[in-house]
Amino acid sequence: MRSDGRKPDELRNIKIELDYLEYPAGSCFISFGKTKVLCAVSVENRVPQFLVGQGMGWLTAEYALLPCSTTERTQREATLGRLTGRTQEIRRFIGRSLRPIIDLSAVGERTFIIDCDVIQADGGTRTAAVNGAFIALYTVIKKMMKNNEFRTFPILDFVGAVSVGMVNNEVMLDLCYEEDSRADIDMNLVMTGRGKIIEVQATAEKMPVSRALLDRLLDAASKGIEEIITLEKKVIGRDGL
Repeated sequence: MRSDGRKPDELRNIKIELDYLEYPAGSCFISFGKTKVLCAVSVENRVPQFLVGQGMGWLTAEYALLPCSTTERTQREATLGRLTGRTQEIRRFIGRSLRPIIDLSAVGERTFIIDCDVIQADGGTRTAAVNGAFIALYTVIKKMMKNNEFRTFPILDFVGAVSVGMVNNEVMLDLCYEEDSRADIDMNLVMTGRGKIIEVQATAEKMPVSRALLDRLLDAASKGIEEIITLEKKVIGRDGL
């Protein structure tokens, strides 16, 4: 058993609250155990300059750790006057995870901006953010479809993300911070509802790993993502898919 009582292949307890905020087009408050992330979607009727006049939409994401989301206070990046490399990388990770599952040619010249703010961090914040961002985006698309803003439902598939790692010579799913900090290898996997991989992030922290171990990690993460997507379908439905 793990420090929080889970089995090695067990996800943390997931809680999802839709429309958590009043003002954005859509929002979702999601928690994986002690990790809590607030995701909100804004829609702007414009696109970046490189897409102007092409009839294409765009999707981008922002990510931030709130100051008291960690055991020691995290300084606001606005105070620093710059984004850390980690923040920039995670922003891109969230955007890359979502753009393949939305038909941007079907949404017109609109930009979907997804803000992911970590309220409390206990490992797996980027994967929790991907899941929450997708749920919030899906709710926005449903509302826009009801308002006849699209001819076809532009979301192509569900998407899920989870972390997995090798800790104490055992493959463990959905790592908390304590496990992640001592993992021999840790991985983040993003996958569609049809089982297609969008992104794999994996690093051997101590020793190189075998192909056989990599396959075991992928299998464990795939199983976790299937469970996450099943929950997503239960919470937000599957309109148009």
